[in-house]
Amino acid sequence: MPNTRTRSRIGPAWRGPFRHRNYRLFWFGQLVSLAGTWMQSIAQAWYITELTNEPAWLGIVAAAQFTPVMILGLFGGVLADALPKHRALMGTQISLMVLAMLQAALVATGLMTLPLLILMAVLLGVVNAIDMPVRQSFFSEMVPEDEVGRAVAMNSAMFNGARVIGPAIGGVLIGVIGVAGCFAVNGASFLAVLLALLFMRAEELRPAPRTPRPRTVADVLISLAEGVRFVARTPLIALCVFVIGVISGVAMNFNVIVPILARSVLEIGAPGLGLLMAAIGFGSLSGALAVAMLRRPRTIVVIGGAAALGALSIVAGVVSGSGAPWAAVITGIALFGAGFGAIAMAATANASIQTSTPPALRGRVMSVYTTVFAGSTPIGGLGTGAVVSLIGAPGALIVAGGLALIATAYAAARWRTIL
Repeated sequence: MPNTRTRSRIGPAWRGPFRHRNYRLFWFGQLVSLAGTWMQSIAQAWYITELTNEPAWLGIVAAAQFTPVMILGLFGGVLADALPKHRALMGTQISLMVLAMLQAALVATGLMTLPLLILMAVLLGVVNAIDMPVRQSFFSEMVPEDEVGRAVAMNSAMFNGARVIGPAIGGVLIGVIGVAGCFAVNGASFLAVLLALLFMRAEELRPAPRTPRPRTVADVLISLAEGVRFVARTPLIALCVFVIGVISGVAMNFNVIVPILARSVLEIGAPGLGLLMAAIGFGSLSGALAVAMLRRPRTIVVIGGAAALGALSIVAGVVSGSGAPWAAVITGIALFGAGFGAIAMAATANASIQTSTPPALRGRVMSVYTTVFAGSTPIGGLGTGAVVSLIGAPGALIVAGGLALIATAYAAARWRTIL
């Protein structure tokens, strides 16, 4: 007689969250939308290299996009715990769609300049400062509490599936419909997630207890401080936030390094850039699926993933700068492994934080995570752009990997004190 108990333990790790209609709708809607977002990301990076040969501008635009998240992200968490998340997501997705269409129009008419591109990036960052904590904490309203970890892991798999699809398609479409066309396709892709939100069954959602809506600046600060104090007083969460903040800042700025690597070092053009970014995304997808197979988050994966990211970034830097005829292929394989480690680390940290946080605090705690994760990009992006300018893209990968390994060693030592 088959062991049905064993089979039931394995099955839900993959199927559990998808038993819920609202989660399925949201997952597939986000897959389409995020594929469009990644398509625009690669098109924008390529457009910047056409406007200027100075690689530091890639870091400047990245900084412009993520600085608002760093400044406003915590306040976005206050809103996430005070507003109906379903309605708030409708508003943020419509705003993102309008911004994408506006960028498409500016590029198509030849009016887009670097200052305007930076302004668009800032506006995008402002919307994301609200959207990110709301979206991250919305999973607990679509699935039962014991399935939140797997829902987060499958969301990471979706995010990185889009990261495979978007750049691969974008690298081809840049030559077919141009940069403006890629921006327009991204704008249209938001219809998928808007339709998913419209067709959700409100009676099947599990709204978390909402905090009173802040009426004064003092109320906002008190609510914000409550979430920050919880993070600081919970060692596991505090260490996860540290690892994510440092590693994402020093070693996950692929959007700054890889376009220069493809254009000026490996000389493989826009399609080659798409393939390298897809390799990172496919590795990330594999890492997220590996995490989703686990019944519960295993925090040791945070350390292992960070170590793999650092070591394989060094390999990619050494190989890409070697000038060997097979350098592009080996670099792609190394970047695949780096992507696997990066998202295994990030998805596990995300799930560990969510499953360790009370529902009423989840929006504010996740805003700390998203602020640190995305907000470390401005500093890291600017620093990485400067390093690329000084020593080239291969050297920047080696430096990033080395710094990641140093941070990982420190985190591993700290981990032993809280286990």
